[in-house]
Amino acid sequence: MKKRFLSTLLSVAMVSALLTGCGTQEAATSTDTAAPADTAPAAKEEVKQEAATTAEAAEEKAEPVTLKWAIWDESQTQYWGDIKAAYEAANPNVTIEMVDLGSTDYMTVLATELSGTGSDFDVVTVKDVPGYATLVQKNVILPLDDYISADGVDLSQYAGATDQVVVDGKLYELPFRNDFWVLFYNKDLFDAAGVSYPTNDMTWEEYDALARQLADPTFGEQVYGCHYHTWRSTVQLCAVLDGKHTILDGNYDFMKPTYEMVLNQEKDGICRSYSDLKTEGLHYSAAFSAGDTAMLNMGSWFIATLISNLASGEYDSSLCGNWGIVKYPHAEGVEPGSTLGTITGLAVTTVSDTPDAAWDFVKWVSGKEGAAVMASSGNFPAIMTAEVKDAIAAMDGFPQDANSKEALNVSNLYLEVPYGDNVSEINSVLDTYHGAIMSGEMSIDEGISAMNDEVSKLLNQ
Repeated sequence: MKKRFLSTLLSVAMVSALLTGCGTQEAATSTDTAAPADTAPAAKEEVKQEAATTAEAAEEKAEPVTLKWAIWDESQTQYWGDIKAAYEAANPNVTIEMVDLGSTDYMTVLATELSGTGSDFDVVTVKDVPGYATLVQKNVILPLDDYISADGVDLSQYAGATDQVVVDGKLYELPFRNDFWVLFYNKDLFDAAGVSYPTNDMTWEEYDALARQLADPTFGEQVYGCHYHTWRSTVQLCAVLDGKHTILDGNYDFMKPTYEMVLNQEKDGICRSYSDLKTEGLHYSAAFSAGDTAMLNMGSWFIATLISNLASGEYDSSLCGNWGIVKYPHAEGVEPGSTLGTITGLAVTTVSDTPDAAWDFVKWVSGKEGAAVMASSGNFPAIMTAEVKDAIAAMDGFPQDANSKEALNVSNLYLEVPYGDNVSEINSVLDTYHGAIMSGEMSIDEGISAMNDEVSKLLNQ
């Protein structure tokens, strides 16, 4: 709607300028060079028609519009309200009506709602890629390619994330939030060991050597060089950072070196064991805040948690208050800043009566305006502009060293879960055998062989 309105204005301006120019020339030349008598009335009539169209477009844009938006956990998530307020302020004729579907089984509930005959959502938040796949397959969200092309949206600003959720050549969502993995570290533990801090250009081999330097098995003074939460992503996804593989490949032999590194670290006491963590239920935040973990590979969401919990006194600043971050380690030969990520996106529904207005909201939230709103509350938007990175780095409690700020620069973003028809089932298979490998129920070779067999069957269905 906005683009058509601007186009019409430009047309009127061009015609008006043309007429003005003709009038000036006619006054300066002889009557022999004047335009034929019937041309001017026709041009004037065209201007009238263009002006009428412009007025109609302006009136249409000024009409009140209510957009119904599906979200989760409104009371616990500040940026929902921030986005609503900022967009409504910029677009006084639009009212955003948020509908909280809860975080438990959000995507399942949303898919059920959209499949029903009574759904009237205009915009929906897409929480994860498996859920996105379901919505696409049910044909309940619109492809956005025509809108993207017409409005000249630059997809490169999403660091490759949108390329990984294209379905049959079409894109059905734009991301507005992006959490990516970095390496947290405890500066005091490095200082005590006399070891240089990790850098923003570190291979997995260098990371492993550094973790071994930091580890101290001394009873009562024990230090773990690194830590892996029990999620599959903390181990398996390190292997896909070569840019050549994904978790949808069907053959997972490439994961063997990563499993060997982590299990050897366990055996040597460099990190806590998976089995102990499962038994004790120790959360990664508790492991790092206890002050005996030198490095933690974790998502950028933990930055806000660290800052707020240190400020409130929930975390003891003498144990973990002197912290920093660097870019995720990478495979040999891979560009530094290549990391894993998860995106949260927005989509326009097929049942919306106002898809143009819904698209304008999606474009705004996923663009630079929405990015600034997200950053204002310490959240990571999908577009990491220089202004956004400066805003995050300027937050009270964010580490002030240059490396921590530089760690916010992502060169390649590989989704933890890219799009695939059987992505939910594949996730389940990989989760199962990851647990079996890490708990010692299966060897690395046995577990990977089982992954290969079962996922191949899914891919060949």
